[in-house]
Amino acid sequence: MRTPRSLPILASTAVLGLAVGVGAATADTSDTDHPLAQKITRHGVGEVELGATHRSLHRRDLVGKLRHGCNLGGPNTRAAKLKAPLEGFVDYTLNNPRRVTDITITEGGAAKGVGIGDSLRDIRHTFPHARVDHSTDHTFGLTFVRVPREHGNTPRFTFGVSTGREHHVKVIGIPFISVCE
Repeated sequence: MRTPRSLPILASTAVLGLAVGVGAATADTSDTDHPLAQKITRHGVGEVELGATHRSLHRRDLVGKLRHGCNLGGPNTRAAKLKAPLEGFVDYTLNNPRRVTDITITEGGAAKGVGIGDSLRDIRHTFPHARVDHSTDHTFGLTFVRVPREHGNTPRFTFGVSTGREHHVKVIGIPFISVCE
């Protein structure tokens, strides 16, 4: 027979069991090592999309203020840093209104579960049609791995894999990695 004193203990045990069960269920459904990462698609990352204007992104507090871009691009290039939870930057068109031409991510994004810190093997497993380009190994210290669209050669996004001892993803570019040396 249950006494009135044992009912709170049973209720708290049931709530604890439910919480553990829900936690285990959500842990099992996660298919990524990057649970807080923003989703990367060929259109952008999270709410930052290719073609969006700087004004719209800045008003939503997704990017920082407009700055000068790469000197090699000329005097009219502009870029802005991504804001948390993302790290990286966006490059803009040369004319007003400034629209996003490419996005470079150094932290906080994952494409189908492949993100910063993952290996070349992870990329090949998730994207079997990815093309590995070793021509930039000595110049940039990165191997570019391009994930093509289903039909065509234009990349959806590009992974920059370190050529050092660890061979892990250091940067992800949509649709390409913007390099300014």
